[in-house]
Amino acid sequence: MTTDPPVDESAAERRQFNRRRLVGTIEIEWGSSILTGVVRDIGPQGLFIEISPPLWVGATFLARLGVDPPLRLNCTVRRVEPGTGIAVTFELPEESGKAQLATLLAQLPKL
Repeated sequence: MTTDPPVDESAAERRQFNRRRLVGTIEIEWGSSILTGVVRDIGPQGLFIEISPPLWVGATFLARLGVDPPLRLNCTVRRVEPGTGIAVTFELPEESGKAQLATLLAQLPKL
């Protein structure tokens, strides 16, 4: 007989990659407006943005991550945490962004 609690598969980590802590700004092009948010963490294909009010699941936008030089991202909202922000996946529209992202991730601490 075992005393270990059952594993809740729904709570298991679903990400394929480790996230890294990043506290920085991001500018979101939303129509003719520029929204500003704060990035809480980042991985090779996604990030979490603290922004209020949040965009909705499925919304797409172009963003500039506040690093030097700014990193351009094509983003899609995947999850909304009411009162907190949004989880997004992203693609890099420029080939040079891949190397810049890899360098950035290598310098950041794991969560």
